[in-house]
Amino acid sequence: MKAKKFLALIVFSVFLVSTVFSGCGSPSPQKSNTGSRQSEQNTATTGAYTVTDMTGTKVSFSEKPKKIMTFDMYTDQIVLGMVTSDRLVGINGLLDDPVLSNIIPIAKKVKKKIGDPGAEEVLSMKPDLVIVSDWTRAEKIQSMRDLGLKVVSVKSPVTIPDVKEAVTQVAAAIGEPEKGKQLIALMDAKLAEIKEKTNKIKPENRKKLVLLSLMTAYGGEGCAYDAACREANVINGISEAGLKTGQQLSKEMLIKINPDIMLMPVYTDRGKYDTQAFIDSYVKDPSLRTVKAIQDKKLIYPREQFIYNCSQDIVYCVQEIARCAYGEEFNFPDNARLTVTDEKNE
Repeated sequence: MKAKKFLALIVFSVFLVSTVFSGCGSPSPQKSNTGSRQSEQNTATTGAYTVTDMTGTKVSFSEKPKKIMTFDMYTDQIVLGMVTSDRLVGINGLLDDPVLSNIIPIAKKVKKKIGDPGAEEVLSMKPDLVIVSDWTRAEKIQSMRDLGLKVVSVKSPVTIPDVKEAVTQVAAAIGEPEKGKQLIALMDAKLAEIKEKTNKIKPENRKKLVLLSLMTAYGGEGCAYDAACREANVINGISEAGLKTGQQLSKEMLIKINPDIMLMPVYTDRGKYDTQAFIDSYVKDPSLRTVKAIQDKKLIYPREQFIYNCSQDIVYCVQEIARCAYGEEFNFPDNARLTVTDEKNE
């Protein structure tokens, strides 16, 4: 029975890596050259413009795309930070999940829900633009381009500057560079607001956190969560212990880290996975009874729609970490999002 549960956990972790956490992990092997990826526009006369994507491919448009499709949650969210939902021909199927999404009302407006569609399925949706992340397989990108689709590859973020770069690239692709700048300005304003509060926390009062993720090799140095911890002025116990994202957090290491607070997993794949059994394997393990967070019952269930967010709303990941660590001063609504549109998220 234990072997079956362990196998199920491995399979489930692979699912999480390929869906929920894509774009939030290790740095992409492709080198970024932001300067070469700005749009070359002539909107004042013809509305035509050209972008150079992360693969070095130039993609030209005669006008702003009216039917946009993206492959990932974070790129869907970035697009929706600049244009309204009627411009999307499909949306990631996880964006109407109540645990993973902070834009459920908006996601429900887009009828077509997608996962990992093949080139022919993408073609059938007749998008003017397809946005993929730089971890998307080259052969998949080429197969779509061979069918005449306009495909733009953008950065998969690991840090907050990476998110801003992705926003700039998506904005260029959809023909809205000014809206991209406005969205980044909103990010900067929110981060400054949070920083004003976290700067008041004395070094000796900083909390040490451990993210107990269903993806047990996530949370160390080199992921978006780690970057957000630094902005929230908390100690990420996993990275402090020298673990990088991709390295397993063992129970022995958890004892050594001895966190003040543990952030517990919430996601259940709509009830298909027994997350409570995973939690119990830690909190009911006698070998972990000396861990401070377990002793003090500082087991906090964060809002994962923010904790694993790699769009412009990563700023709310920062605020959610600060809320979990330092309390109600950092409270904010469940449907918080950054956008330069007037579309309501309610």
